[in-house]
Parts: sequence; structure tokens; C-alpha cells
Amino acid sequence: MLNWFKDFISLFYPEVCITCGESLAEKEEFICTSCFFKLPKTDYHNQPANTLYKVFYGRAEIKAAAAYCYYSKGSMVQDLVHEIKYNDKKELGTCFGKWYGADLKNTSPFSDLDYIIPVPLHPKKLQRRGYNQSACFADGLSQVMNVTVLPNALTRLKDTETQTNKSRFSRWENVKNVFTVGNKEQLQGKHVLLVDDIITTGATMEACIHALNAVPVASVSVASIGYVADELF
Repeated sequence: MLNWFKDFISLFYPEVCITCGESLAEKEEFICTSCFFKLPKTDYHNQPANTLYKVFYGRAEIKAAAAYCYYSKGSMVQDLVHEIKYNDKKELGTCFGKWYGADLKNTSPFSDLDYIIPVPLHPKKLQRRGYNQSACFADGLSQVMNVTVLPNALTRLKDTETQTNKSRFSRWENVKNVFTVGNKEQLQGKHVLLVDDIITTGATMEACIHALNAVPVASVSVASIGYVADELF
């Protein structure tokens, strides 16, 4: 009955692709197949010493790093992430997690994860927005990879300014000592995947990694929806 009702409604209000505006086919979600294959995917999960992994050289100890797509201003990926963060498209964030989870679940070392931990928002920002876009991404990964999400493993102690338009050093200063770890006993000796929506300089991830490595966990890997690989700082 529910499927019939949805089909009836779609006759008058068809679901359309967020990026191109074309009507979606029955099994398509948010973007059409054509736009899905146009996503600028990085394939970093198959490249152990990829560009993102090298961002953390000498800065934070990680096991692996991956991002689903390249992110740039004015791009399709920027538009999609904007929809997730500011237009209440939580399910789109979950879809990104499912899409990337299908790639990661059979790829070492992402295939031996114990937990997934989203980069947290400050409680005030979480209350304003109503959800954490990184947690939506984490939930999608969890559903496909069958790995438990620990949404409260990290806590953001300070409601920091936006990182947009800050220099690399300013980004690091903005988030230094901002994160603390709960569930310390649960995390000891585990391989955790730290996830965020977008990675630019890696400053936020670095601050989270230092907090996690102080537990200590056995290893930390990182993943994101997008990575700003060509941004100049």
C-alpha cells in the first residue's frame, strides 16, 4: 500500500535529480545514474600512499586515509554537500556512506574496523542544525560495512568559528585541544574509522586523531565524503 501511495504521489510530484533536475528512476536516490557516474571519485581506498594520507605525514599517526570524491568550489560535490548540511538532506549523507561503504568494506585496512566515529559538532551547533552531517555519513557506512558507530566517542568542547577562509595555521589553532574522548576503555586497542564530510587542510581531523591516540587506540583511519586536494593555502 505504501509503495502504491508513493507511486501515486510521484505522478504529480516526481522526484528529481538534485544536480541535473531530471526525473529519478525507481531505484535511484537523490541523483540520477548519469550524475552518479560523473562524481569525481578519488579511488584513494585503493591507493595506500595517496595524497590525503600524505597530508598527515609528521602531523598525526594514522593507518589509512580515504575520501570518496574530490571537492572543489562550484562543483557538483559542493552542491551535494551543501544540500546535506543546510537543506536537511540527512538521507543524502547516509547515501554517500552507503556508496562509499560498498567500496571500503572489501578493501584492506578498512575491512578490519572495530568502530566508526564521526567528527562531532558542538552541542549548540547540533541543536541549531538538528543533526550532524558527519554522523549521517557514518550511519551509511555502518549499514553497509556492518561496523558499529560511536556517535558520542568524541566531544567538541568549544563552539569554534567556521574553518572557511582560514589559513592552514589558523585552522589548526582554531581546533587545538578542542576535542575530548569518552568511552576510553571501549576504544583501547581498537581500529577506529574517523569520518567527516569534507577534509581541507586536515586540521580538524588532526586534532581528533591526537585525542584518540592519547587513549590509546590501536590505530586510527580516516575517511570523508570529499577532499579539497587542489586548494591553495
